[in-house]
Amino acid sequence: MIKFNIKKFAILAIFAVLLSACGKDFIKYSPAKDNPTKGPERAKKNVEEGRGVSLGGITKRRGTNYEFSTSNPLWRASLEILDFLPMTTVDYSGGMIISDWYTDNNAANNESIKITIRFLSNEVRSDSIKIIVHKKKCNSSMNCTVKILPNSTISQELRTTIIKKAALLEKESKTKKR
Repeated sequence: MIKFNIKKFAILAIFAVLLSACGKDFIKYSPAKDNPTKGPERAKKNVEEGRGVSLGGITKRRGTNYEFSTSNPLWRASLEILDFLPMTTVDYSGGMIISDWYTDNNAANNESIKITIRFLSNEVRSDSIKIIVHKKKCNSSMNCTVKILPNSTISQELRTTIIKKAALLEKESKTKKR
């Protein structure tokens, strides 16, 4: 019986020691004493503590570079060029614009197109966007066939127009910053 009680006591003692390691510190930390209030002093302290990178007096912060869609000229140009189309998906974070099926009023042969734009980069270059044009043709019994039009004149003209518009928007934003 004594051996059993000693084992219980030993287990409880180990358990109590382990739990006490999870407790709060009784020394209160006052951040007002240790944190400098001025920006350059705070930046210097962060660099000394390894929270940033210093390159010859220039402090660079770690973190993400989040851009809003209004600051991306390719995105803005694409939306301005395609504003006449009904859209099904406009997802800036996913980098994609998908239009709904569009039929011109003059189309007598029941043809419609759907345009998908994928953004591969934020740079204003022709290889920064991928444009896919789908063509749907329906007959009178509503049997429809859908084809992808590779290297169509529509996609080439759209790419050229979007890149030109994006270059103008980028140039305007640079002159505004000056």
